[in-house]
Amino acid sequence: MDTQSRDTALPWLRAYPAGIAWDMPLPPATLVEVFEGAVARFADRPCLDFMGRKWRYGEIGAQVARAAAGFRRLGAGPGTRIGLCLPNGPHYVVAFFAALRCGATVVNFNPLYVAAELAAQARDSGTAIMVAPDLEPVFGRVLGLLGDGPVEHVVACPFAAALPFPKDLLFRALKRDVIARVPRGNPRVLRWDLLLEAEPAGEHTTLPAPRPEDLAVLQYTGGTTGTPKGAMLTHANLAANIRQVQAWAPRCRPGEERTLAVLPFFHVFALTAVLGASIGWGAELVMLPRFEPKPLLAALRRTRPTIFHGVPTLFKAVIDHGATREDLASVRLCISGGAPLPAEVKREFEAKGGCRLVEGYGLTEASPVCFCNPLEGEPREGSIGLPLPGVRAEIRALDDPGRVLPPGERGELCVAGPNVMAGYWNRPAETAAVIGPDGFLRTGDVGIMDEDGTVTLVDRIKDLILCSGYNVYPRVIEEALYAHPEVVAATVVGQPDPYRGESPAAFVQVRPGSAVTPEELRDFLKARLSTIEMPRLMEIRPDLPRTAVGKLSKKELKAELQQRGAS
Repeated sequence: MDTQSRDTALPWLRAYPAGIAWDMPLPPATLVEVFEGAVARFADRPCLDFMGRKWRYGEIGAQVARAAAGFRRLGAGPGTRIGLCLPNGPHYVVAFFAALRCGATVVNFNPLYVAAELAAQARDSGTAIMVAPDLEPVFGRVLGLLGDGPVEHVVACPFAAALPFPKDLLFRALKRDVIARVPRGNPRVLRWDLLLEAEPAGEHTTLPAPRPEDLAVLQYTGGTTGTPKGAMLTHANLAANIRQVQAWAPRCRPGEERTLAVLPFFHVFALTAVLGASIGWGAELVMLPRFEPKPLLAALRRTRPTIFHGVPTLFKAVIDHGATREDLASVRLCISGGAPLPAEVKREFEAKGGCRLVEGYGLTEASPVCFCNPLEGEPREGSIGLPLPGVRAEIRALDDPGRVLPPGERGELCVAGPNVMAGYWNRPAETAAVIGPDGFLRTGDVGIMDEDGTVTLVDRIKDLILCSGYNVYPRVIEEALYAHPEVVAATVVGQPDPYRGESPAAFVQVRPGSAVTPEELRDFLKARLSTIEMPRLMEIRPDLPRTAVGKLSKKELKAELQQRGAS
Protein backbone atom coordinates (compact mmCIF):
# COMPACT_ATOMS: atom_id res chain seq x y z
CA MET A 1 0.00 0.00 0.00
CA ASP A 2 1.48 3.37 -1.05
CA THR A 3 1.57 6.32 1.36
CA GLN A 4 -1.45 8.07 -0.15
CA SER A 5 -3.62 4.93 -0.10
CA ARG A 6 -2.49 4.18 3.45
CA ASP A 7 -3.44 7.68 4.64
CA THR A 8 -6.86 7.31 3.00
CA ALA A 9 -7.51 3.94 4.62
CA LEU A 10 -6.07 5.08 7.96
CA PRO A 11 -6.91 8.82 8.05
CA TRP A 12 -5.83 9.24 11.69
CA LEU A 13 -2.20 8.86 10.63
CA ARG A 14 -2.31 12.47 9.36
CA ALA A 15 -2.95 13.74 12.89
CA TYR A 16 -1.23 11.08 15.01
CA PRO A 17 0.76 12.39 17.99
CA ALA A 18 4.49 12.73 17.42
CA GLY A 19 6.52 9.96 18.97
CA ILE A 20 3.67 7.40 18.94
CA ALA A 21 3.63 4.75 16.22
CA TRP A 22 0.14 3.55 15.34
CA ASP A 23 1.64 0.39 13.79
CA MET A 24 3.86 -0.40 16.79
CA PRO A 25 4.41 -4.14 17.34
CA LEU A 26 2.01 -5.71 19.85
CA PRO A 27 3.24 -9.29 20.22
CA PRO A 28 0.89 -11.61 22.14
CA ALA A 29 1.65 -11.75 25.87
CA THR A 30 0.00 -12.76 29.15
CA LEU A 31 -0.96 -10.71 32.19
CA VAL A 32 1.23 -13.01 34.26
CA GLU A 33 4.21 -11.90 32.18
CA VAL A 34 3.24 -8.25 32.69
CA PHE A 35 3.03 -8.71 36.47
CA GLU A 36 6.13 -10.86 36.91
CA GLY A 37 8.14 -8.53 34.70
CA ALA A 38 7.22 -5.62 36.99
CA VAL A 39 8.09 -7.63 40.12
CA ALA A 40 11.49 -8.57 38.71
CA ARG A 41 12.28 -5.03 37.61
CA PHE A 42 10.86 -3.05 40.54
CA ALA A 43 11.07 -5.49 43.48
CA ASP A 44 12.14 -2.79 45.95
CA ARG A 45 9.82 -0.07 44.65
CA PRO A 46 6.46 0.80 46.28
CA CYS A 47 3.62 -1.19 44.71
CA LEU A 48 0.48 -0.65 46.81
CA ASP A 49 -0.70 2.02 49.22
CA PHE A 50 -3.97 1.20 50.99
CA MET A 51 -5.16 3.88 53.38
CA GLY A 52 -1.52 4.61 54.24
CA ARG A 53 -0.23 1.03 54.53
CA LYS A 54 2.34 0.14 51.88
CA TRP A 55 3.76 -2.95 50.17
CA ARG A 56 6.70 -3.25 47.77
CA TYR A 57 6.53 -5.09 44.43
CA GLY A 58 8.65 -7.92 45.81
CA GLU A 59 6.27 -8.39 48.74
CA ILE A 60 3.22 -8.49 46.51
CA GLY A 61 4.99 -10.92 44.17
CA ALA A 62 5.61 -13.30 47.09
CA GLN A 63 1.97 -13.06 48.20
CA VAL A 64 0.75 -13.78 44.67
CA ALA A 65 2.92 -16.91 44.52
CA ARG A 66 1.49 -18.17 47.82
CA ALA A 67 -2.11 -17.32 46.92
CA ALA A 68 -1.70 -19.11 43.57
CA ALA A 69 -0.48 -22.22 45.43
CA GLY A 70 -3.46 -21.86 47.77
CA PHE A 71 -5.90 -21.71 44.88
CA ARG A 72 -4.29 -24.84 43.41
CA ARG A 73 -4.76 -26.62 46.73
CA LEU A 74 -8.49 -25.86 46.35
CA GLY A 75 -8.41 -27.53 42.96
CA ALA A 76 -8.06 -24.45 40.75
CA GLY A 77 -6.23 -24.67 37.47
CA PRO A 78 -6.79 -24.10 33.74
CA GLY A 79 -10.51 -23.79 33.09
CA THR A 80 -11.45 -22.91 36.68
CA ARG A 81 -13.38 -19.68 37.16
CA ILE A 82 -12.47 -17.70 40.29
CA GLY A 83 -14.87 -14.92 41.24
CA LEU A 84 -13.61 -11.72 42.85
CA CYS A 85 -16.30 -9.82 44.75
CA LEU A 86 -13.95 -7.28 46.28
CA PRO A 87 -13.45 -3.53 46.63
CA ASN A 88 -10.12 -1.98 45.72
CA GLY A 89 -7.41 -3.13 48.09
CA PRO A 90 -4.43 -5.45 48.38
CA HIS A 91 -6.64 -8.55 48.46
CA TYR A 92 -8.03 -7.75 45.00
CA VAL A 93 -4.59 -7.23 43.44
CA VAL A 94 -3.09 -10.39 44.95
CA ALA A 95 -6.13 -12.57 44.21
CA PHE A 96 -6.37 -11.30 40.63
CA PHE A 97 -2.80 -12.14 39.62
CA ALA A 98 -2.76 -15.33 41.72
CA ALA A 99 -5.83 -16.66 39.93
CA LEU A 100 -4.20 -15.95 36.56
CA ARG A 101 -0.90 -17.45 37.68
CA CYS A 102 -2.52 -20.81 38.42
CA GLY A 103 -4.14 -20.77 34.98
CA ALA A 104 -7.66 -19.90 36.14
CA THR A 105 -10.03 -17.28 34.74
CA VAL A 106 -11.11 -14.27 36.82
CA VAL A 107 -14.81 -13.39 36.96
CA ASN A 108 -15.41 -9.90 38.34
CA PHE A 109 -18.44 -9.42 40.59
CA ASN A 110 -19.77 -6.07 41.76
CA PRO A 111 -19.90 -6.15 45.61
CA LEU A 112 -23.09 -4.08 45.45
CA TYR A 113 -24.97 -6.81 43.60
CA VAL A 114 -27.96 -8.30 45.39
CA ALA A 115 -28.01 -12.05 46.07
CA ALA A 116 -30.03 -12.86 42.93
CA GLU A 117 -27.57 -10.99 40.69
CA LEU A 118 -24.58 -12.74 42.27
CA ALA A 119 -26.23 -16.14 41.88
CA ALA A 120 -27.19 -15.54 38.24
CA GLN A 121 -23.67 -14.50 37.27
CA ALA A 122 -22.07 -17.34 39.22
CA ARG A 123 -24.28 -19.88 37.44
CA ASP A 124 -23.78 -18.37 34.01
CA SER A 125 -19.99 -18.25 34.39
CA GLY A 126 -19.59 -21.54 36.27
CA THR A 127 -17.63 -19.83 39.05
CA ALA A 128 -16.15 -22.42 41.44
CA ILE A 129 -14.33 -20.23 43.97
CA MET A 130 -15.52 -16.88 45.32
CA VAL A 131 -13.26 -14.37 47.09
CA ALA A 132 -15.03 -11.74 49.21
CA PRO A 133 -14.33 -9.28 52.05
CA ASP A 134 -15.40 -10.21 55.59
CA LEU A 135 -17.85 -7.32 55.53
CA GLU A 136 -21.60 -7.56 55.80
CA PRO A 137 -23.76 -7.66 53.84
CA VAL A 138 -21.36 -8.61 51.02
CA PHE A 139 -19.91 -11.69 52.73
CA GLY A 140 -23.33 -12.98 53.72
CA ARG A 141 -24.59 -12.77 50.14
CA VAL A 142 -21.49 -14.54 48.80
CA LEU A 143 -21.61 -17.22 51.50
CA GLY A 144 -25.19 -17.91 50.44
CA LEU A 145 -23.89 -19.11 47.04
CA LEU A 146 -22.44 -22.28 48.59
CA GLY A 147 -24.59 -25.21 47.67
CA ASP A 148 -26.58 -23.13 45.18
CA GLY A 149 -24.95 -23.69 41.81
CA PRO A 150 -21.30 -24.19 40.92
CA VAL A 151 -19.62 -22.36 43.84
CA GLU A 152 -17.57 -24.86 45.87
CA HIS A 153 -15.40 -22.62 48.04
CA VAL A 154 -15.53 -19.13 49.55
CA VAL A 155 -12.36 -17.28 50.63
CA ALA A 156 -12.85 -14.58 53.28
CA CYS A 157 -10.53 -11.55 53.18
CA PRO A 158 -10.18 -9.65 56.50
CA PHE A 159 -10.68 -5.99 55.64
CA ALA A 160 -9.21 -4.68 58.91
CA ALA A 161 -6.01 -6.69 58.46
CA ALA A 162 -5.18 -4.62 55.35
CA LEU A 163 -5.34 -1.32 57.25
CA PRO A 164 -2.33 0.38 58.84
CA PHE A 165 -1.94 0.69 62.61
CA PRO A 166 -3.95 2.09 64.43
CA LYS A 167 -6.70 2.21 61.81
CA ASP A 168 -6.98 -1.57 61.99
CA LEU A 169 -7.68 -1.49 65.73
CA LEU A 170 -10.16 1.36 65.39
CA PHE A 171 -12.01 -0.41 62.61
CA ARG A 172 -12.34 -3.61 64.66
CA ALA A 173 -13.53 -1.63 67.69
CA LEU A 174 -15.92 0.78 65.99
CA LYS A 175 -17.20 -1.32 63.09
CA ARG A 176 -17.92 -4.61 64.82
CA ASP A 177 -21.42 -4.65 63.42
CA VAL A 178 -20.18 -4.78 59.80
CA ILE A 179 -17.50 -7.45 60.32
CA ALA A 180 -18.94 -10.79 59.25
CA ARG A 181 -18.64 -13.98 61.26
CA VAL A 182 -16.58 -16.37 59.15
CA PRO A 183 -17.67 -19.96 59.81
CA ARG A 184 -14.96 -22.14 61.36
CA GLY A 185 -14.68 -25.85 60.74
CA ASN A 186 -16.35 -25.63 57.32
CA PRO A 187 -13.89 -27.06 54.76
CA ARG A 188 -15.61 -25.03 52.01
CA VAL A 189 -14.89 -21.67 53.71
CA LEU A 190 -11.28 -20.56 53.97
CA ARG A 191 -9.73 -17.51 55.60
CA TRP A 192 -7.28 -15.50 53.48
CA ASP A 193 -4.33 -16.11 55.81
CA LEU A 194 -4.83 -19.88 55.47
CA LEU A 195 -4.95 -19.58 51.68
CA LEU A 196 -1.51 -17.97 51.80
CA GLU A 197 -0.04 -20.76 53.92
CA ALA A 198 0.38 -22.96 50.85
CA GLU A 199 4.01 -23.48 49.84
CA PRO A 200 4.68 -22.06 46.35
CA ALA A 201 7.96 -23.93 45.78
CA GLY A 202 7.96 -25.89 42.55
CA GLU A 203 4.59 -24.57 41.42
CA HIS A 204 5.74 -23.91 37.86
CA THR A 205 6.42 -27.63 37.40
CA THR A 206 2.87 -28.66 38.34
CA LEU A 207 0.85 -26.71 35.79
CA PRO A 208 1.73 -25.06 32.49
CA ALA A 209 1.93 -21.27 32.36
CA PRO A 210 -1.09 -19.56 30.77
CA ARG A 211 -0.88 -18.85 27.05
CA PRO A 212 -1.77 -15.52 25.41
CA GLU A 213 -4.84 -17.04 23.78
CA ASP A 214 -6.18 -18.38 27.10
CA LEU A 215 -9.20 -16.77 28.70
CA ALA A 216 -8.06 -14.36 31.43
CA VAL A 217 -11.22 -12.50 32.48
CA LEU A 218 -14.95 -12.96 32.09
CA GLN A 219 -16.12 -9.35 32.31
CA TYR A 220 -19.87 -9.03 32.46
CA THR A 221 -21.54 -6.14 30.71
CA GLY A 222 -23.68 -3.80 32.76
CA GLY A 223 -26.93 -5.20 31.45
CA THR A 224 -28.42 -1.79 30.56
CA THR A 225 -29.68 -3.18 27.24
CA GLY A 226 -30.64 -6.70 28.31
CA THR A 227 -29.36 -9.73 30.22
CA PRO A 228 -25.69 -9.27 31.27
CA LYS A 229 -23.27 -11.19 29.07
CA GLY A 230 -19.74 -12.31 29.88
CA ALA A 231 -17.21 -10.77 27.51
CA MET A 232 -14.37 -13.26 27.03
CA LEU A 233 -11.16 -11.25 27.38
CA THR A 234 -8.01 -13.25 26.73
CA HIS A 235 -4.56 -12.62 28.17
CA ALA A 236 -3.56 -11.33 24.73
CA ASN A 237 -6.54 -8.93 24.61
CA LEU A 238 -5.81 -7.36 28.00
CA ALA A 239 -2.01 -7.35 27.70
CA ALA A 240 -2.31 -5.64 24.30
CA ASN A 241 -4.66 -2.99 25.69
CA ILE A 242 -2.27 -2.30 28.56
CA ARG A 243 0.51 -1.69 26.03
CA GLN A 244 -1.79 0.45 23.88
CA VAL A 245 -2.68 2.64 26.88
CA GLN A 246 0.96 2.92 27.91
CA ALA A 247 2.03 3.86 24.38
CA TRP A 248 -0.42 6.78 24.41
CA ALA A 249 1.47 8.30 27.36
CA PRO A 250 5.15 8.09 26.32
CA ARG A 251 6.20 10.59 28.98
CA CYS A 252 5.23 8.29 31.85
CA ARG A 253 8.38 7.11 33.65
CA PRO A 254 8.63 3.44 34.62
CA GLY A 255 9.17 3.02 38.35
CA GLU A 256 8.42 6.66 39.13
CA GLU A 257 4.66 7.16 38.69
CA ARG A 258 1.94 7.13 41.35
CA THR A 259 -1.67 6.32 40.39
CA LEU A 260 -4.72 7.31 42.41
CA ALA A 261 -7.02 4.29 42.09
CA VAL A 262 -10.55 5.23 43.13
CA LEU A 263 -12.35 3.62 40.19
CA PRO A 264 -13.23 0.03 41.18
CA PHE A 265 -10.99 -2.66 39.71
CA PHE A 266 -14.02 -4.88 39.04
CA HIS A 267 -14.92 -2.36 36.30
CA VAL A 268 -13.03 -2.96 33.07
CA PHE A 269 -11.82 0.66 32.63
CA ALA A 270 -10.05 0.55 35.98
CA LEU A 271 -8.91 -3.04 35.45
CA THR A 272 -6.87 -2.10 32.38
CA ALA A 273 -6.13 1.64 32.47
CA VAL A 274 -5.60 1.88 36.24
CA LEU A 275 -4.48 -1.51 37.58
CA GLY A 276 -2.96 -3.10 34.49
CA ALA A 277 -1.17 -0.07 33.04
CA SER A 278 0.12 0.98 36.47
CA ILE A 279 1.57 -2.47 37.16
CA GLY A 280 3.12 -2.43 33.69
CA TRP A 281 4.80 0.89 34.50
CA GLY A 282 5.91 -0.24 37.95
CA ALA A 283 3.83 2.60 39.39
CA GLU A 284 2.62 2.85 42.97
CA LEU A 285 -1.13 2.26 43.26
CA VAL A 286 -2.82 4.45 45.88
CA MET A 287 -6.09 2.59 46.42
CA LEU A 288 -9.37 3.72 47.92
CA PRO A 289 -12.09 1.12 48.62
CA ARG A 290 -14.83 3.43 47.33
CA PHE A 291 -15.41 7.00 46.26
CA GLU A 292 -16.00 9.44 49.09
CA PRO A 293 -15.06 13.11 48.57
CA LYS A 294 -13.20 13.73 51.84
CA PRO A 295 -10.97 10.61 51.76
CA LEU A 296 -10.28 11.22 48.06
CA LEU A 297 -9.14 14.80 48.68
CA ALA A 298 -7.07 13.62 51.63
CA ALA A 299 -5.39 10.98 49.42
CA LEU A 300 -4.66 13.61 46.75
CA ARG A 301 -2.97 15.81 49.33
CA ARG A 302 -1.12 13.00 51.12
CA THR A 303 0.24 11.05 48.16
CA ARG A 304 0.58 13.62 45.32
CA PRO A 305 -0.38 11.22 42.49
CA THR A 306 0.86 11.71 38.94
CA ILE A 307 -1.91 9.65 37.28
CA PHE A 308 -5.61 10.14 38.02
CA HIS A 309 -8.25 8.51 35.81
CA GLY A 310 -11.98 8.76 36.42
CA VAL A 311 -15.48 9.12 35.05
CA PRO A 312 -17.09 12.54 34.39
CA THR A 313 -19.18 12.54 37.57
CA LEU A 314 -16.05 11.85 39.62
CA PHE A 315 -14.19 14.85 38.20
CA LYS A 316 -17.26 17.00 38.69
CA ALA A 317 -17.50 15.91 42.34
CA VAL A 318 -13.79 16.52 42.98
CA ILE A 319 -14.13 20.16 41.97
CA ASP A 320 -17.49 20.65 43.67
CA HIS A 321 -15.98 19.44 46.96
CA GLY A 322 -13.14 21.93 46.90
CA ALA A 323 -10.14 20.44 45.08
CA THR A 324 -7.68 23.21 44.20
CA ARG A 325 -4.83 23.72 41.78
CA GLU A 326 -2.44 22.85 44.59
CA ASP A 327 -4.25 19.56 45.24
CA LEU A 328 -3.94 18.54 41.58
CA ALA A 329 -0.54 20.09 40.84
CA SER A 330 1.26 16.72 40.72
CA VAL A 331 -1.17 15.11 38.21
CA ARG A 332 0.30 14.80 34.71
CA LEU A 333 -1.98 12.15 33.18
CA CYS A 334 -5.72 12.58 33.64
CA ILE A 335 -8.15 10.67 31.40
CA SER A 336 -11.93 10.57 31.59
CA GLY A 337 -13.69 7.46 30.38
CA GLY A 338 -16.71 5.28 31.00
CA ALA A 339 -19.20 7.90 29.80
CA PRO A 340 -19.25 10.99 27.55
CA LEU A 341 -17.37 13.92 29.07
CA PRO A 342 -19.61 17.01 29.03
CA ALA A 343 -17.77 20.06 27.70
CA GLU A 344 -18.73 22.13 30.74
CA VAL A 345 -17.31 19.54 33.15
CA LYS A 346 -14.02 19.49 31.23
CA ARG A 347 -13.76 23.29 31.19
CA GLU A 348 -14.63 23.65 34.89
CA PHE A 349 -12.18 20.94 35.98
CA GLU A 350 -9.33 22.38 33.94
CA ALA A 351 -10.08 25.97 35.01
CA LYS A 352 -10.32 25.24 38.73
CA GLY A 353 -7.85 22.38 38.97
CA GLY A 354 -5.26 23.59 36.46
CA CYS A 355 -4.93 19.99 35.25
CA ARG A 356 -5.52 18.94 31.66
CA LEU A 357 -8.39 16.45 31.31
CA VAL A 358 -8.76 14.45 28.09
CA GLU A 359 -11.58 12.18 27.01
CA GLY A 360 -11.07 8.58 26.01
CA TYR A 361 -13.46 5.89 24.84
CA GLY A 362 -13.82 2.17 25.13
CA LEU A 363 -16.22 -0.65 25.78
CA THR A 364 -16.10 -3.89 27.73
CA GLU A 365 -15.87 -5.96 24.57
CA ALA A 366 -12.58 -4.23 23.62
CA SER A 367 -10.71 -4.65 26.91
CA PRO A 368 -11.83 -1.67 26.92
CA VAL A 369 -9.84 1.32 25.60
CA CYS A 370 -10.04 2.09 21.86
CA PHE A 371 -9.74 5.89 21.48
CA CYS A 372 -8.23 8.81 23.32
CA ASN A 373 -7.60 12.48 22.72
CA PRO A 374 -3.93 13.43 22.37
CA LEU A 375 -2.33 14.40 25.67
CA GLU A 376 -0.55 17.36 24.08
CA GLY A 377 -1.44 19.95 21.48
CA GLU A 378 -4.81 21.50 20.78
CA PRO A 379 -7.68 19.45 22.22
CA ARG A 380 -10.64 18.52 20.00
CA GLU A 381 -13.44 19.34 22.43
CA GLY A 382 -16.40 16.97 22.33
CA SER A 383 -14.55 14.20 20.49
CA ILE A 384 -13.24 10.86 21.73
CA GLY A 385 -9.99 11.49 19.85
CA LEU A 386 -8.00 9.06 17.71
CA PRO A 387 -7.68 5.26 17.65
CA LEU A 388 -5.00 3.85 19.94
CA PRO A 389 -2.07 1.99 18.32
CA GLY A 390 -3.25 -1.13 16.55
CA VAL A 391 -6.94 -0.15 16.60
CA ARG A 392 -8.71 0.16 13.25
CA ALA A 393 -11.90 2.20 13.15
CA GLU A 394 -14.67 2.70 10.61
CA ILE A 395 -18.04 4.44 10.52
CA ARG A 396 -20.61 2.13 8.95
CA ALA A 397 -24.14 2.71 7.72
CA LEU A 398 -26.87 2.24 10.32
CA ASP A 399 -29.00 0.33 7.81
CA ASP A 400 -26.12 -1.73 6.38
CA PRO A 401 -23.29 -2.69 8.80
CA GLY A 402 -21.14 -3.82 5.88
CA ARG A 403 -21.04 -0.41 4.18
CA VAL A 404 -18.24 1.95 5.25
CA LEU A 405 -19.19 5.63 5.18
CA PRO A 406 -16.90 8.49 4.09
CA PRO A 407 -15.68 11.20 6.49
CA GLY A 408 -18.36 13.52 7.79
CA GLU A 409 -21.25 11.05 7.60
CA ARG A 410 -23.07 9.75 10.65
CA GLY A 411 -23.12 5.99 11.31
CA GLU A 412 -22.17 3.22 13.71
CA LEU A 413 -18.61 3.18 15.04
CA CYS A 414 -16.95 -0.19 14.43
CA VAL A 415 -13.48 -1.17 15.67
CA ALA A 416 -10.98 -3.99 15.22
CA GLY A 417 -7.69 -4.77 16.90
CA PRO A 418 -5.81 -7.15 19.22
CA ASN A 419 -7.86 -5.86 22.18
CA VAL A 420 -11.24 -7.00 20.80
CA MET A 421 -12.76 -9.87 22.81
CA ALA A 422 -12.93 -13.49 21.73
CA GLY A 423 -16.73 -13.34 22.03
CA TYR A 424 -19.53 -13.64 24.59
CA TRP A 425 -19.41 -16.57 27.00
CA ASN A 426 -21.72 -19.36 25.76
CA ARG A 427 -23.58 -16.96 23.45
CA PRO A 428 -22.53 -17.63 19.84
CA ALA A 429 -25.56 -15.88 18.33
CA GLU A 430 -24.94 -12.66 20.29
CA THR A 431 -21.24 -12.87 19.37
CA ALA A 432 -22.03 -13.17 15.67
CA ALA A 433 -24.37 -10.18 15.93
CA VAL A 434 -21.59 -7.84 17.09
CA ILE A 435 -18.37 -9.26 15.57
CA GLY A 436 -18.39 -9.62 11.81
CA PRO A 437 -16.38 -12.06 9.68
CA ASP A 438 -13.84 -9.28 9.13
CA GLY A 439 -13.18 -9.04 12.89
CA PHE A 440 -14.80 -5.61 13.31
CA LEU A 441 -16.80 -5.08 16.50
CA ARG A 442 -20.06 -3.14 16.32
CA THR A 443 -19.94 -0.72 19.25
CA GLY A 444 -23.58 0.36 19.21
CA ASP A 445 -22.45 4.00 19.25
CA VAL A 446 -23.36 6.54 16.59
CA GLY A 447 -20.48 8.75 15.51
CA ILE A 448 -18.82 10.85 12.83
CA MET A 449 -15.19 10.58 11.69
CA ASP A 450 -13.54 13.65 10.22
CA GLU A 451 -10.84 13.83 7.53
CA ASP A 452 -8.07 13.37 10.12
CA GLY A 453 -9.60 10.30 11.75
CA THR A 454 -10.94 12.08 14.86
CA VAL A 455 -14.26 10.62 15.97
CA THR A 456 -17.11 12.46 17.64
CA LEU A 457 -19.87 10.37 19.16
CA VAL A 458 -23.45 11.50 18.84
CA ASP A 459 -25.15 8.91 21.03
CA ARG A 460 -25.82 5.23 21.58
CA ILE A 461 -28.02 3.54 18.99
CA LYS A 462 -30.26 2.10 21.71
CA ASP A 463 -30.55 5.52 23.42
CA LEU A 464 -31.84 7.29 20.30
CA ILE A 465 -35.23 8.89 20.80
CA LEU A 466 -37.51 8.52 17.76
CA CYS A 467 -39.64 11.61 17.96
CA SER A 468 -42.21 12.17 15.17
CA GLY A 469 -39.90 10.35 12.77
CA TYR A 470 -36.83 12.39 13.75
CA ASN A 471 -33.73 11.10 15.53
CA VAL A 472 -33.24 12.99 18.79
CA TYR A 473 -29.89 12.42 20.50
CA PRO A 474 -29.97 12.59 24.33
CA ARG A 475 -26.33 13.70 24.49
CA VAL A 476 -27.15 16.94 22.64
CA ILE A 477 -29.80 17.80 25.24
CA GLU A 478 -27.54 16.77 28.15
CA GLU A 479 -24.69 18.96 26.88
CA ALA A 480 -27.09 21.92 26.68
CA LEU A 481 -28.26 21.32 30.25
CA TYR A 482 -24.69 21.10 31.57
CA ALA A 483 -24.09 24.62 30.23
CA HIS A 484 -26.44 25.95 32.94
CA PRO A 485 -24.37 27.05 35.99
CA GLU A 486 -26.78 25.44 38.49
CA VAL A 487 -26.79 21.97 36.88
CA VAL A 488 -24.64 19.31 38.56
CA ALA A 489 -25.83 16.27 36.59
CA ALA A 490 -28.31 15.58 33.81
CA THR A 491 -29.57 12.58 31.94
CA VAL A 492 -32.15 12.32 29.15
CA VAL A 493 -34.21 9.30 28.10
CA GLY A 494 -37.13 8.64 25.78
CA GLN A 495 -40.65 8.76 27.22
CA PRO A 496 -43.59 7.03 25.48
CA ASP A 497 -45.69 9.67 23.75
CA PRO A 498 -49.05 8.81 22.14
CA TYR A 499 -48.67 11.56 19.52
CA ARG A 500 -44.91 11.65 18.78
CA GLY A 501 -44.10 8.01 19.55
CA GLU A 502 -41.42 9.19 21.99
CA SER A 503 -40.45 12.51 23.52
CA PRO A 504 -37.36 13.55 25.50
CA ALA A 505 -37.57 13.39 29.29
CA ALA A 506 -34.86 15.20 31.26
CA PHE A 507 -33.86 14.43 34.84
CA VAL A 508 -31.62 17.03 36.45
CA GLN A 509 -29.64 17.37 39.67
CA VAL A 510 -28.81 20.95 40.66
CA ARG A 511 -26.44 22.48 43.19
CA PRO A 512 -27.53 22.22 46.85
CA GLY A 513 -29.74 25.17 47.78
CA SER A 514 -30.44 26.13 44.16
CA ALA A 515 -33.89 27.56 43.49
CA VAL A 516 -33.83 27.00 39.73
CA THR A 517 -37.12 25.62 38.35
CA PRO A 518 -37.93 23.35 35.40
CA GLU A 519 -39.51 26.33 33.64
CA GLU A 520 -36.31 28.34 34.01
CA LEU A 521 -34.29 25.45 32.60
CA ARG A 522 -36.61 25.24 29.59
CA ASP A 523 -36.19 28.98 28.99
CA PHE A 524 -32.42 28.48 29.15
CA LEU A 525 -32.61 25.67 26.56
CA LYS A 526 -34.70 27.60 24.02
CA ALA A 527 -31.65 29.16 22.41
CA ARG A 528 -29.75 25.87 22.44
CA LEU A 529 -32.24 23.24 21.28
CA SER A 530 -34.77 22.82 18.50
CA THR A 531 -38.45 22.44 19.30
CA ILE A 532 -38.30 18.71 18.62
CA GLU A 533 -35.39 18.35 21.10
CA MET A 534 -37.02 20.31 23.93
CA PRO A 535 -37.82 17.92 26.82
CA ARG A 536 -41.54 17.46 27.35
CA LEU A 537 -40.80 16.22 30.87
CA MET A 538 -38.30 18.12 33.03
CA GLU A 539 -37.76 16.91 36.60
CA ILE A 540 -35.31 18.24 39.20
CA ARG A 541 -34.19 15.61 41.69
CA PRO A 542 -31.82 15.61 44.68
CA ASP A 543 -29.86 12.74 43.12
CA LEU A 544 -29.81 10.62 39.97
CA PRO A 545 -29.25 6.87 39.52
CA ARG A 546 -25.61 5.90 39.08
CA THR A 547 -23.66 2.73 38.34
CA ALA A 548 -20.98 1.30 40.62
CA VAL A 549 -18.31 3.50 39.01
CA GLY A 550 -20.37 6.67 39.31
CA LYS A 551 -21.68 6.86 35.75
CA LEU A 552 -25.18 8.19 35.35
CA SER A 553 -27.52 5.27 34.67
CA LYS A 554 -30.55 5.50 32.39
CA LYS A 555 -32.13 2.08 32.88
CA GLU A 556 -33.82 2.92 36.21
CA LEU A 557 -35.35 6.06 34.75
CA LYS A 558 -36.55 4.24 31.63
CA ALA A 559 -38.19 1.59 33.80
CA GLU A 560 -39.83 4.28 35.93
CA LEU A 561 -41.31 6.00 32.88
CA GLN A 562 -42.58 2.72 31.48
CA GLN A 563 -44.26 1.97 34.81
CA ARG A 564 -45.85 5.42 34.85
CA GLY A 565 -47.22 4.86 31.36
CA ALA A 566 -48.63 1.47 32.34
CA SER A 567 -50.41 2.79 35.44
